[in-house]
Amino acid sequence: MFHFHKSDACWYVPDGVPIIHALERTTHMCIAAHQDDIEIFAYHGISECYQEAKKWFTGVVLTDGAGSPRKGEYSAFSDSRMKKVRVQEQNKAAELGGYSAQIQLGYSSQDVKNPGVSNPVDDLVALLESAQPDLLYVHNPADKHDTHVATLLRTLAAIQQLPKSKRPRRLLAGEVWRGLDWLVESSVKVALPTHRHPDLASALLHVFDSQIIGGKRYDLATIGRRSANATYSESHQTDDVSQITWALDLSSLLAEENPNIEAFILAQVDALKDDIKKRLRRLS
Repeated sequence: MFHFHKSDACWYVPDGVPIIHALERTTHMCIAAHQDDIEIFAYHGISECYQEAKKWFTGVVLTDGAGSPRKGEYSAFSDSRMKKVRVQEQNKAAELGGYSAQIQLGYSSQDVKNPGVSNPVDDLVALLESAQPDLLYVHNPADKHDTHVATLLRTLAAIQQLPKSKRPRRLLAGEVWRGLDWLVESSVKVALPTHRHPDLASALLHVFDSQIIGGKRYDLATIGRRSANATYSESHQTDDVSQITWALDLSSLLAEENPNIEAFILAQVDALKDDIKKRLRRLS
């Protein structure tokens, strides 16, 4: 049995097996900052595992949802009431998507963003050690949302506390508050097909009614981005798939004792600068 640091931390297992078993069978995991982030940037993992006997997806959300924007019928909701709604929405998504488990750790954004608060890292260590997923989806280091980047950093810190034999085999960083189409084509730019089960993809996004009615059309924006990624991925070829989510492959950092994520992402920015410069000079 897990004993997380926050008293309102919770888990949900749609098919009712013990949480330990749900984690042990996990092959794909996503660690995200907020409710609905998982369904936006890790849909590839959800669709890969959907109705598959030997593949299981588990979602982890660090924050409590208290800071969610709200409008319309949700405009008068207190933070406390909003947190309950967000937890319920995330669990509903887990049920709809057939997740192995959904864990919500219940931290405030401030706690996640504070590097001096070690409890989120400790909770993540326990989860990763139990699940040992083959593939882990995380936020990308170029994201412009502070809590997203902080969640990535806490996840990397947790991975560093695991022996290499228990670390994920692959680490993919996805796009939410900054797309990744700007990455120059290389081994670290990964196109994740997200065209499978389109009805499920749409339904998962619509679960988060408090956000859509609350003034954020993540349902339209997310599907639109995936479609745009597919069409604009290659100028001289027809589309192989109808939807793509771009990811940054951080797997090379898994073997490092003190990975320098700043150097890693700035190297990608430098590659973009060089690509722009070379094209302009070649054509001038």
